[in-house]
This record gives sequence, C-alpha cells and structure tokens, in this order.
Amino acid sequence: MSNILSPQEDPSGTFVQLRVSLVQTSCRKRTQQRQNCRTLENRRKPTCLACYKFDNSSVPKVLDKYQNCGPSHQLAVKEFKHRDEAECRAVEEAGKSSDALYLPGMYAFSKGLPA
Repeated sequence: MSNILSPQEDPSGTFVQLRVSLVQTSCRKRTQQRQNCRTLENRRKPTCLACYKFDNSSVPKVLDKYQNCGPSHQLAVKEFKHRDEAECRAVEEAGKSSDALYLPGMYAFSKGLPA
C-alpha cells in the first residue's frame, strides 16, 4: 500500500510526502515474476516515509529530503511517528528562510576611488 499526499507548492518550492507499507513475500529478491508472490503471514511489515522538497527551477533540484522505514509494532510506532513528523516539517521549510546561510563569494564589494 502506498499513499502520496498531494504536493504542496509555495514560492520556495514543492513539498512531496510519500508513505509506503511493505510486506514480506515468499519470492526471492531476484525473481523476475513478482506478481505471483504470496505474502507471508506474521512477518514484519515496516512502514516507510519519504519527504522531499524541490525548488521551482525548470530542472527541479532537491532542496532537502528525509527517508525512514520504521518497525510496525505498536510501542515503537508512536516514537517513530513523532520523529518522522518533525523531520518532514523541517524538509517542508527548506528554502523558506529569508536569513539563509551566507556562502563565501555570495557578495562582492569594491572600493570606489575618491572623487
């Protein structure tokens, strides 16, 4: 099962969040015909979350990303969910800050001659 939330756009770029639930199957990794694989019961079923922030250029670049696959047992789900939400919020905010990090060479100044 996968769930793609609708992309959220703002002046700083496009934020996309993808949630996927995985299941173990009886097929080997290199099997060509994977559509006939049966799922194995009582096996681990991790849930994966991926968040991406793209800029608005004609060839979009990734401004920030977060990817994580967590366990499916109930005790850990709450802990992973809170951390995942915080990490995805940080990814969503990428590129919005007006006081961005100064990089060497970003500004150039020249000294004028006296008049």
